[in-house]
Amino acid sequence: MEFIDLKSQYAQMREPINARIQQVLDHGQYIMGPEVKELEDRLQDFVGARHCITVASGTEALLIALMALDLKAGDEVITTPFTFIATAEVIVLLGAIPVFVDIEPDTCNIDWRLIEAKITPRTKAIMPVGLYGQTADMDEINAIAARNGNIAVIEDAAQSFGATYRGRKSCNLSTIGCTSFFPSKPLGCYGDGGAIFTNDDGLAKAMREIRVHGQERRYHHTRVGVGGRMDTLQCAVVLAKLETFEAEIQSRLALGERYAELIRKAGAPAGLLAVRPDRTCVWAQFTVFIQNRDAVQKKLQSAGVPTAVHYPVALNRQPAYLHLGSADSTPLSDAAAGTVISLPMHPYLTESTQAFIVNALTDALSA
Repeated sequence: MEFIDLKSQYAQMREPINARIQQVLDHGQYIMGPEVKELEDRLQDFVGARHCITVASGTEALLIALMALDLKAGDEVITTPFTFIATAEVIVLLGAIPVFVDIEPDTCNIDWRLIEAKITPRTKAIMPVGLYGQTADMDEINAIAARNGNIAVIEDAAQSFGATYRGRKSCNLSTIGCTSFFPSKPLGCYGDGGAIFTNDDGLAKAMREIRVHGQERRYHHTRVGVGGRMDTLQCAVVLAKLETFEAEIQSRLALGERYAELIRKAGAPAGLLAVRPDRTCVWAQFTVFIQNRDAVQKKLQSAGVPTAVHYPVALNRQPAYLHLGSADSTPLSDAAAGTVISLPMHPYLTESTQAFIVNALTDALSA
């Protein structure tokens, strides 16, 4: 059993993926080839944003977005501690300070009600994360940002690309939207890749220049930049996968509902993530809350069920961030970190396999 079954996906899409890759091999433009612009056009249409800039990774997307906002040493960025390390890492790399706000206990996303109290004159951006495939409360966060001096909002949508929020697509919900095409993401390539979205022409221009070493035109560098391009081969892979992405989203939605139904029917003592009625969740991971996680995880492993923990330690408790002095400020993040466990999730998961997983989980919890 695979936790994320990329082999089955490739078997289903072998011909279009191979054809797209072969086209790149034939024309030989491995950096900024025609597939880059084609993918950007397709993605901005999918999301509904005016601009899409493909970049080397989801981490690079966040970094470039912050650089375009001219984030400086000592500036503050409000974000969640319950996420992958890249969210805070890019803030610190630019000399700024991550200000951690605790999460909602039922969605594990940042609690928008706690954000305004953390805003100071140094606040430069707010960075909510669409954890597990569901966006945060973006309208409420945007409203807070607007009434406090039009603070920029960067949506970290590495896990929520393809999800909707009040009828709008993730990555087109704020000042800037950033996503990742890491292979395990809802829309993944076969290496690293990412994209940035915005409706702001000035920010789009800045981010396009930053991704090519701050270059406005060849050998004319108007700003400090990075080598942040997404290579043409990875763009080709994503272009092929886009053809079935909507179908895969629908599969993920159905699988998430079926998991929840099976767990309820089994009476398994596992807490389910809440999905707000005004949004959809693309289930980048199907995550539940359980007690005695280590013992349950071992029993599931013995039964042939792979699991993962996203995430076992809140960022403000990581050794590299203890100097910020906020380790004890997010008790709900700590509680989630001790109880979350992710079950196998991918669009090609069968009903019988899901039933087997839930039965194994129920047995492990009973034991």
